[in-house]
Amino acid sequence: MMQIKLHNSKTRRKEPLMPLDPKNIRMYVCGPTVYDRAHLGNARAVVVFDSLFRLLREVYGAEHVTYARNFTDIDDKINAKSAETGRDIGQITEETIGWYLADMGALAALEPTAMPRATDYIAQMISMSEDLIAKGHAYAAEGHVLFDVNSCPDYGALSGRSVDDMIAGARVEVAPYKRDPMDFVLWKPSDAQTPGWPSPWGRGRPGWHIECSAMSYELFGHSFDIHGGGNDLLFPHHENEIAQSCCAHPEGSFAQIWMHNEMLQVEGKKMSKSLDNFFTVRDLLDRDIPGEVIRFVLLSTHYGKPMDWTEKKAQEAASTLHKWHELVQGVEPAVLDDTVLAHVANDLNTPGALARLHELAKAGDAAALLAAGQFLGLLGADETWWRPKEARGDAALRVEALIEARRQAKAARNFAAADAIRAQLSAAGVEVVDKPGGLSEAVITDALNPDLLG
Repeated sequence: MMQIKLHNSKTRRKEPLMPLDPKNIRMYVCGPTVYDRAHLGNARAVVVFDSLFRLLREVYGAEHVTYARNFTDIDDKINAKSAETGRDIGQITEETIGWYLADMGALAALEPTAMPRATDYIAQMISMSEDLIAKGHAYAAEGHVLFDVNSCPDYGALSGRSVDDMIAGARVEVAPYKRDPMDFVLWKPSDAQTPGWPSPWGRGRPGWHIECSAMSYELFGHSFDIHGGGNDLLFPHHENEIAQSCCAHPEGSFAQIWMHNEMLQVEGKKMSKSLDNFFTVRDLLDRDIPGEVIRFVLLSTHYGKPMDWTEKKAQEAASTLHKWHELVQGVEPAVLDDTVLAHVANDLNTPGALARLHELAKAGDAAALLAAGQFLGLLGADETWWRPKEARGDAALRVEALIEARRQAKAARNFAAADAIRAQLSAAGVEVVDKPGGLSEAVITDALNPDLLG
């Protein structure tokens, strides 16, 4: 059996995965707060842990792996969205969950075994809060329940932060009912306009951190194998999770391995709405950038390193995948290549795995290429975007050529030429919509006049 090695954020080193029960590998990953579309940074975490899910299934057998990823469907951001739009909270969360699953499905992400929603586990959160109070690790004050960080000697060990750093990183709320500024909320009161549930401390709702502890315990018990998420969750969310879970269930060890993926940039800059380079997965899909291309780009950088999304990478990925699809047509997959499996088993070295796929393609080994691609979530049989452009019509081909010529003109700061091409497309019945990241979308209208495309 292939030995899997993973970087453990808790120990700060790469170590072998030693399952608590090889017949029941358990992985919990923090999922989205469902109030808006998932952006590309969210997608990176999904693809990273989907790759790990695929690896675990390959090594231990699909029937022996349970992957849980939650939906946070009670949160102040959702409440604010409801107040802003006048829409019911349930409508917002249900719609957003549907968007999320569709967009991640377009990236060939397998659905997790379990997708618990926070609102289905309120009773368990209340019970855990009561238990923490009874054990001296939490206290009630003014309708709140707060975790007492001074009752947990190991608090801060996961993130390795000093008290001053933790206070700064957590943007600590100073409140008179807190015993210590670092104490965090397990339960808080709700007013008449805010969702709430009855509790021993009055009508209220859970804090953010308690939900994952309650849900993972309900699904997996006090100890399980892997806990994952983006590195923005390392502190305070995961630090607080491990504190409250280990204090509530000292007989267990919570997660054996903690994994965190690094963040994402766009064209060398932090993704930000203020920089006009913020986009969702749906934005890319609507610009006809296939989900398979997005996945390829995300796999091209190791999860432990910052990733830079660029238009050039997307174009190169599309070109590579186009060639690979042509090569594997009519071929049955071979047994998975050992080198590909070894790369992924070595702390999810997906760039190394992709390099091996390039070697297989160069050698003309279509059957091995197909098996390896499918293992990585690529080269699916339902992918049709790669077929020859001529099959999509000569007019569409000419539109694409003009869009590319306009992009090059803009890159060369020849704005007069770019404007002339835009005017030509408009006259021919093609609307051009410029998007963040230097990309443009062409919308062919019913008034298309191919003769004006040149």
